[in-house]
Amino acid sequence: MALPQSKLIYTAEEYLVFEREAVERHEYLDGEIYEMAGESLAHGDICTNLVRELSNQLRGTRCRALSKDMKVRSGPLLEASRSTKGLFSYPDVVVVCGEPQFYDARRDVLLNPNVIIEVLSPSTEAFDRGEKFLRYRTHLASLTDYLLVSQDKCLIEHYRRMNDRRWELIFVEEMESGVQIASIDCRLRLADVYDRVTFPDAPPEIPEAENEN
Repeated sequence: MALPQSKLIYTAEEYLVFEREAVERHEYLDGEIYEMAGESLAHGDICTNLVRELSNQLRGTRCRALSKDMKVRSGPLLEASRSTKGLFSYPDVVVVCGEPQFYDARRDVLLNPNVIIEVLSPSTEAFDRGEKFLRYRTHLASLTDYLLVSQDKCLIEHYRRMNDRRWELIFVEEMESGVQIASIDCRLRLADVYDRVTFPDAPPEIPEAENEN
């Protein structure tokens, strides 16, 4: 996650006023505002591919895929207008089923996502794996699936919520394999997710030194 805009502490309402007038996107965590970094070509291609594949499969169902411009709120529901607790984030892809629930009348902060997908970047990977996922699984009762998609190699990590509130992790890393998201009856084939994406060249293997007698 990027460094905060400043050391000032903002309430959630102050953040929303600021963000709704801003040109660049910013996330909010417990009073601090963080500017989001620009994306790489691979990151953009993967996001586009994910939205395309999910939207096609969800056509005619009660679920819909939303773009990365939809904010998600995950935090305690406090009535105090001066609260600084909580996370407002911009997931790369969100799926919501049924009637969307929103933070306020502006309808730009979602409260009940079912599936969240993050495409990993060097500057955000630790946050996506750690604090962000902790907030998601703690405060989003509607969330059934959380996917982390690597952009520099063929790998999707699929966390799915179990009936006893535990989370199961599945690794999928073969291009012809797919991630089955049973909660929304969708399958993401990795070859489609990584369409047009070129991975960095792997470092050359260093031959083992021959044993000297």
